[in-house]
Amino acid sequence: MLKLKGHQSIICIFLYMKFLVLIAYSFATVSMFLSCKEQKGKVSKSDVTTSELLSSDTSEAGIAENEAFLVPTYTYDELAPLLQKDDDTLRVVNFWATWCKPCVAELPYFQKATETFKDRQVKIILVSLDFPKNINTRLVSFIKKNKIKNEVWVLDDPDADTWINKVDTSWSGAIPATVLYKQGQKQFYEQSFTYEELERTISAMISG
Repeated sequence: MLKLKGHQSIICIFLYMKFLVLIAYSFATVSMFLSCKEQKGKVSKSDVTTSELLSSDTSEAGIAENEAFLVPTYTYDELAPLLQKDDDTLRVVNFWATWCKPCVAELPYFQKATETFKDRQVKIILVSLDFPKNINTRLVSFIKKNKIKNEVWVLDDPDADTWINKVDTSWSGAIPATVLYKQGQKQFYEQSFTYEELERTISAMISG
């Protein structure tokens, strides 16, 4: 057997240890690469999903669909003929906004009334006074989150001093406010409703 001198033995031991370190480092590098590759695949999949969701929520096509289906927008002159029709249908029109707490508090009563009078000629319409810049963000989100089934329209008319008086000369402009239209008759309420009050009001207008 070959005998090494002292300094040669130390060199061999050093080289052997260096070799072991190199092998360990190589193994760790390969493991890290495989791990990073697997993790990159997960992140990429997540990113694609998020991108698709963002695209569907913020694309112009998506916004246009929301505007057309959920929240058509009218000036008052465009809105009035849709509300004041000379037919047998009672139209209950509630003026509200997502930023108005009393308005939001009474919305469930209007939804319940829709169910109560579903077999009668009653149509309940929620006319939002939300700011135009919030229609496709706050308003649409509110409608979806609260699963509002009533028709929701937006009144976007800067000439409030004019159209408020056209709705009713007694209206101060405060919301919530509700108007009932039927066969040329009109009843106006600048107040919040309980469900019982709303049901009685609608029933009285039907029978009257």
